Amino acid sequence: MAEEERTQVEILEENNLIDMTKYINYVSAPQAGGIATFAGTTRDTFEGKSVVELRYEAYVPMAIRCMKSMCSSARSSWNLHSIAVAHRLGSVPVGETSVFIAVSSVHRADALDACKFLIDELKATVPIWKKEVYANGEVWKENSEFAERRLELGKDGIAAEEKSR
Repeated sequence: MAEEERTQVEILEENNLIDMTKYINYVSAPQAGGIATFAGTTRDTFEGKSVVELRYEAYVPMAIRCMKSMCSSARSSWNLHSIAVAHRLGSVPVGETSVFIAVSSVHRADALDACKFLIDELKATVPIWKKEVYANGEVWKENSEFAERRLELGKDGIAAEEKSR
């Protein structure tokens, strides 16, 4: 199977639940000794505020390209068999899954490391925006991974500018 055939990336439109079993089955294979998964779910509180739901929006064509790119990066760093990444758009009530990642490999360490890399990369680079809806208001949220990446890039830019002087 070609690399593309072993990678499934999906953005699910509003009101479509993530079928975790579907993605686990996709990455399952006789040669895979390890399958690592991550499910991101809506929690009921944030910093003492009662959360009602999360709402996600995305620039879908770019989000898909970014997700495929991060999967290629994971393959270049770890020996992986299959990867599945799914993210919901629209309203995601408390207790429901908004993002799911499944990774299979011959050895568990590769699957575990790649799974962590993929969720961190998704939050840092993929154009998916999150609004937290509270019992008494709402706010657009910036992922801490995105903010950290922006700071890292800024530091590199400053360092490169200083070196050129």
